Amino acid sequence: MKTFGPLVQRCLLVFFLVGSSALAHDGHEHAVKVEPAAYYAPTAMPDRIILTWTGDPATSQAVTWRTSTDVAEAYAEIAVADGSPKFDEKAKQVVAQTQPLETDINTANFHTVEFQDLQPGTKYAYRVGHGENWSEWFQFSTPRENEDKFSFIYFGDAQNDIRSKWSRVIREAYSDAPKAAFMLHAGDLINHAENDAEWGEWFGAGSFLNAMIPSVPVPGNHEQAKQENGERRLTHHWRPSFALPENGPAGMEETCYTLSFGNMLIVAMNSSEDLEVQAKWLTKVLQDNDKPWVVCTFHHPVYSTGKGRDNEKLRNTWKPIFDKYKVDLVLQGHDHTYGRTGLETPLVSSEEGKQEKNIPTGVNNFDGKTGTVYVVSVSGPKMYSLAPEPFMNSTAANTQLYQIISVDGNTLTYEARTAVGEIYDSFTLKKQAGEINQLIEGPIVKKQAAAE
Repeated sequence: MKTFGPLVQRCLLVFFLVGSSALAHDGHEHAVKVEPAAYYAPTAMPDRIILTWTGDPATSQAVTWRTSTDVAEAYAEIAVADGSPKFDEKAKQVVAQTQPLETDINTANFHTVEFQDLQPGTKYAYRVGHGENWSEWFQFSTPRENEDKFSFIYFGDAQNDIRSKWSRVIREAYSDAPKAAFMLHAGDLINHAENDAEWGEWFGAGSFLNAMIPSVPVPGNHEQAKQENGERRLTHHWRPSFALPENGPAGMEETCYTLSFGNMLIVAMNSSEDLEVQAKWLTKVLQDNDKPWVVCTFHHPVYSTGKGRDNEKLRNTWKPIFDKYKVDLVLQGHDHTYGRTGLETPLVSSEEGKQEKNIPTGVNNFDGKTGTVYVVSVSGPKMYSLAPEPFMNSTAANTQLYQIISVDGNTLTYEARTAVGEIYDSFTLKKQAGEINQLIEGPIVKKQAAAE
């Protein structure tokens, strides 16, 4: 009986497999689809590396990453960065805290290190790993104490088609603001709370940017997973993936928190639950605040830009507090359109800060004494119908956007840019002693894009 050599046998096997499984109905050969379980499988090599903060950005930095469960103990190494390739000789090693996460397609270990006692205004290099498997060296910079000149990037919902269509937005934003101090995500990072492949897409879209520029995320409704009893809870991915401050209300740690970056107080809130509890906490936070700039961020908007998507309870619960303490900016998502107010918005509270019955938006009853600018934006490709209000200075539909916000002392500059980097909307806020901010509209302001 005639036999074939090993090479011929392999060729015959490949021919058989291709002929039996890779020929499509059109008669052409196609590569076999890579399934999410294979594409997003964790390995011993670190991935999903992301910088966040749990404490003072001037003196600390947190980093989180993922590996397979084969890596039970992990480390991070950090050194002051300089121009010499031997900077790593002075690196300090820190042991990570490790926790497993079982997902819909795999089980992985997530590791977190908090670098402490850093020097303000200093550039550091770090890497993460174990044994023979280490990430590349990344660099980040701590801000100076009381830093008053910096910029950050704000993203509305990424949520859908993250790998294919949101990735271009975060990368375009980076090309416009490569020295951004942080990236703020106003909820709905993904579409299905417990879908590990979607989380893999989100981390893949940010890639090395996440490892160099810290993120400040808040959860949206799509980070809430539905349980068997019908109630919703925070996704199991949230706390393993991000190390965030635990200075919020009890039980809401890492979803409701504050950060002080230079001369700005950032207040991150969870608009999916316990609005009244957060209102009491917010009041105390703003009472004690000594930073000149205050930015609040959460997912559901105070003033909706989508048809039939009003959040009356949230508005009546939180807006009187924003009014009373003259919050500068409120950055939101959820409505998959764009809308930005001026300094005047419909009155929903008395001058004493007491709640009154809500006055529907769109009426000519304004309170111009508070001076807060409200923004709703979307960075992903999923779009809703636009329902603009007359008090919104700029609106847009069917437009992927990101925002670059820059602070320079008593001046804040805001630019909303499209996915191709074009300025769509802009304004400047200037602090005025004893008065509300001065708002100066930018030279390029489009009132409203096509509704459909």
